[in-house]
Amino acid sequence: MFEGIYTALITPFSDGELDLDAFARLVERQIAAGVDGVVIAGTTGESATLSEDERVALFAEAVRVANKRCRVVAGTGTNDTARSVALTREAARLGCDGALVVTPYYNKPTQEGLYHHFRTIAEAAPTLPQILYNVPSRTAVSLAVETIDRLADVPGIAALKEATADLAFGAEVVARCGDRLAVLSGDDATAFPLWAVGGRGVIAVTSNLVPERFVALWRAFAAGDWIEARRQHLALLPLFKGMFLETNPVPVKTATAWAAGGFSPELRLPLTPLLVENAAKLRKLCAGLEIPLAVPE
Repeated sequence: MFEGIYTALITPFSDGELDLDAFARLVERQIAAGVDGVVIAGTTGESATLSEDERVALFAEAVRVANKRCRVVAGTGTNDTARSVALTREAARLGCDGALVVTPYYNKPTQEGLYHHFRTIAEAAPTLPQILYNVPSRTAVSLAVETIDRLADVPGIAALKEATADLAFGAEVVARCGDRLAVLSGDDATAFPLWAVGGRGVIAVTSNLVPERFVALWRAFAAGDWIEARRQHLALLPLFKGMFLETNPVPVKTATAWAAGGFSPELRLPLTPLLVENAAKLRKLCAGLEIPLAVPE
C-alpha cells in the first residue's frame, strides 16, 4: 500500500497557534507536485510540541484538503501506548489512510516492550494500516531486525520508516521482511541506495521544499532508469545535507517559507530560528540549485 514519495510535512504556526490556512496551501502544493502522500505531525511537523487536539485538527484538515488525491498518514506515536492508541483510533475515525508510529522515546523499552507497544496499537485500530518509525537518533532506542520480523506478521502493520541511515541494517530488514512489509527510507540522503536493495519509497524532509524533484527522482527509479535516478540523487545531495545544517525541521521550514511564501517559518521552543550564518549558507545553496525564493533577503 505504501510506496513512492511521502512528504513529512512541516506545521506552520502564526503567533504560537496553528496556521491552518497555510497548512492547507502546503498540502495542495504537495498534491500538485504529484506526491503519493503526506505525513502529518511527524518529527518534521514538530510533533513533540503539538497537543493532541492540535494533531487531530491537522489530521482532519489534511483529510479534507487531500480529498483522496493523495494518502494522508497521521503521526500518532507517543511514548505512552494508551495515548498512541487513542490518537490512532481518532486518525482512523477521521479517514486517514495510515498511522506513523514512532518508537517510544525517553522510556527506553526493551525489544519485548517495543513489540507489544506496536502490536497493541495495531490491534486497537485494526482498520488503519500502521507504519513503524525507527529513528534511534531521536528516541534513544532502535527496533532490532528480529523485532521488525516479528511485527511484520502482525495484521495491520504494513510498513517501516527506516531512519537509521544504516544501509546494512536496512538491507537486512528488506531481506528478512520485504515481502511482508514495505520498507520506506526515513533519511533523504540514503533513500536512493535503500531503493536499490528493495526499499519501496521515502518519507522525506527535502520534498517540503522541492517536491517535484523528489517525485521525478522516484519516477525515474521506478521506471528502471537508474542512471537518470542516480544523476538526480547526486544533484540533490548538497540539499539533503543543507536540510540538516541545524536540527530538523529548522532549515527545511525556513527554506520552504522562503520558497512557498505566505507563511512564517515560526518554530516552537525549544527550537529557535536558523542562525544568520546558516541562513546565508542555505540561501546560497538554494541559488546554486536554482530554487526560486519568493521571500527576498
